Amino acid sequence: QVQLVESGGGLVQPGGSLRVSCAASGVGLDYYDMGWYRQAPGKQRELVALVTNGGTTNYADSVKGRFTISRDNAKNTVDLQMNSLKPEDTAVYYCNAHRTIFAMSYDYWGQGTQVTVSS
Repeated sequence: QVQLVESGGGLVQPGGSLRVSCAASGVGLDYYDMGWYRQAPGKQRELVALVTNGGTTNYADSVKGRFTISRDNAKNTVDLQMNSLKPEDTAVYYCNAHRTIFAMSYDYWGQGTQVTVSS
């Protein structure tokens, strides 16, 4: 059974930093594209950062230059380092693993971790 478990969320002041981590079990992440998504109250879930199985990264415009996504296939983990946090970064952050094999799409999600940016 595939499980993604996020950790590291919490309360941080504006301008502060936080690192959230996602640990996978039941599946090797080597061939998956890994993403961090977030969902704020009353808003749709949005992609924050993506790292492909080849190591290419992409970021939402709102977090470019502030967030960094990284993966460690040996440890089966993917992290999101968040710097210069703003109140508008407040949301539940979700880890996602995605793979397409012969037109079949596989998606796994974690349960989410709350990040609150407030003074």
